[in-house]
Amino acid sequence: MPDDAMTISERRKYLERMEGRYRRADRLDRGRLLDEMEAMTGLHRKSLLRLLGASGLERQPRTRQRGRVYGSTVDDALRVIWESLDYICAERLTPGLVPTAQRLAAHGELVLSTDLEQQLRQISVASVQRRLTRLAQDTPRLPRKGPEQANRVARTIPMGRLAWDESRPGHFEVDLVHHSGPTTQGEYLHTLQMIDVATGWSERVAVLGRSYRHMAASFTHILERLPFPGPGAASRQRERVPERSSGALLGRDGARAYLVALPPVSEERQPLCRAEE
Repeated sequence: MPDDAMTISERRKYLERMEGRYRRADRLDRGRLLDEMEAMTGLHRKSLLRLLGASGLERQPRTRQRGRVYGSTVDDALRVIWESLDYICAERLTPGLVPTAQRLAAHGELVLSTDLEQQLRQISVASVQRRLTRLAQDTPRLPRKGPEQANRVARTIPMGRLAWDESRPGHFEVDLVHHSGPTTQGEYLHTLQMIDVATGWSERVAVLGRSYRHMAASFTHILERLPFPGPGAASRQRERVPERSSGALLGRDGARAYLVALPPVSEERQPLCRAEE
């Protein structure tokens, strides 16, 4: 089908406008109008006569359901592929079904037969979307809170902006990655990562749980491994975070990750606040 071809709804709307002219025309003019409509819609002449001769051009609801083309094997494959690609939308998922299935099969995560591969090649975006909607109902996922809830705690912390051209080491982007699987119940591992904005130096440490003691010990462990001191001037110029998080300074750059300005290594460090993802 060419890219500029009419959709079904566009054809029906066009025929509704042409219907009045067609009924008022004589035999010769009707033939010319049919030639014009045939060229515009791409429909056969007999199809046009059938549509124009009907009681109305409204699309009738389907009276007979079509048989199911894709079975449970395709649904199971979609579930594995969708999870491996972090639950992306059907429009992005469909073109990558076959390459992702081949990679998963190479690592033993998916059994890919010839019939299944052929079905994954020919399945449409609409069919994938219908199956993803059904799969999402029985797929437990972590809740994704809106920006108001996500930033509620952050708004209580005094923050300032770091200069975009900051060249001194010691200002870090901090990420806390949850390795909890589909549920956050119980204790599980986290990865605490700090990347220096100026130099790109990165440090990572595994953390069991998110308690204050564990997070403070993890920050201290990373600070002791740094090959450079933090900028003392930045620490003194900005307002310190009160109480348990004294000694740590947080900066915020719009919707980007939080930036932490750390005190010099030579200074006595106070416990850092509990990191929030």
